[in-house]
Amino acid sequence: MFQGCASWTVATYRQWSAVKICQRRGDFPQKNNGHIYNVRMFRIGPFVVVMLFALSAAACSDARNSNAGVARPAAADVRVIAEELQFERDRVRIEAVGTSEARLSADIYAPTSGEVVAVKFEPGQMVKAGDILVELDSRKEKLAVRMAELKLKDAERLYDRYQRSSDSGAVLPTTLDAARTAAETARVELEQARIALDDRTIEAVFDGHVGSTQVDPGDRVGTDTLITTLDDRSTMFISFEVPEAFISDLRIGDQVQLETWNKQKPVGAGEIIDIGSRIDPRNRTFVARARIPNNNDALRPGMSFRVRADVQGSLYPVISATGVHWGADGAYVWSVADGVATRVPVNVVQRREGRVLVEGNLVSGDIVVIEGTQRMRDGAPVNYDVQRLARDEKGDALPMNPDPVDVPTS
Repeated sequence: MFQGCASWTVATYRQWSAVKICQRRGDFPQKNNGHIYNVRMFRIGPFVVVMLFALSAAACSDARNSNAGVARPAAADVRVIAEELQFERDRVRIEAVGTSEARLSADIYAPTSGEVVAVKFEPGQMVKAGDILVELDSRKEKLAVRMAELKLKDAERLYDRYQRSSDSGAVLPTTLDAARTAAETARVELEQARIALDDRTIEAVFDGHVGSTQVDPGDRVGTDTLITTLDDRSTMFISFEVPEAFISDLRIGDQVQLETWNKQKPVGAGEIIDIGSRIDPRNRTFVARARIPNNNDALRPGMSFRVRADVQGSLYPVISATGVHWGADGAYVWSVADGVATRVPVNVVQRREGRVLVEGNLVSGDIVVIEGTQRMRDGAPVNYDVQRLARDEKGDALPMNPDPVDVPTS
């Protein structure tokens, strides 16, 4: 409005100036834009112009005062969706190649040399502890046992006779002691003969499955001849190497996922039962061992397995992915305290599907904006609705589909 008043006043002043010039030249009366100006009019012209300036200034001043009296409307609160901040541990997935071994495993050798007279098992057969696997020729050993039994009886009979006569003084004490020693010696010799006879039969030392054999009846074997193998496959142990960086993170009792390279074999969950006490300086790894049941006898010793272990790390704030934003200085989130928004710089630690683990100046229970941040700024008033994360029975936020970081090992 002030601009309109000033324009009208300037236009009037220009018209008066033009007529004034004509008066000086003697050219009046003169038509100027269709109007005839009288000399008397121009004599009062200066007074009129002054009055017009005063009126226009007053009008403009009133307009400004009227505009100044109207207050601008206050800024409205920003409407957003927020969530209560929670903490979770970061997870790192360790992947390695493991090798299986039976719970009990033994290579069966002959305890003595001899000729094989019988093989009493089939390859792959399930046997019990004490079952005879192979028999060797034992004729000489049986005779030796019989001879030892006769010597023992003779020595015991002589010792009994001397002991009855010792009361009358007919037998010297030294003679009685010699007879006692002879009887004990015969008893020991009999025991040795029985052990030699037992060595002519090769038995299973525990329940398990026997392997194949290259021994047939009529073969002569020695103490270095492998008869067969024996494995208790009811439970399998999987040994695998882990980088030394996780020596303090892996615990006995932790669960691991085990998968054979043959896709037809089932995938199973195992439990870590042993962690090596040394780091191999050549490859900077330590050996861990997991146990897995083999109830259906589908696994074999020496099989290779793909081992996956999820290691729990430190606690970090977890935020919905829509609540993390990026600026010139990196990632940041909007935190709400007392109804006012605050920009908090963060570092992204780990991404999971739909969620992000971050590191920053945040504490459990903080309100973090996850939707509606288009009009957010520091100090802006915020009106929010809280969206809570689903939780399990332990109170931890349920992952949508966690995708831990894979750490492959050779």
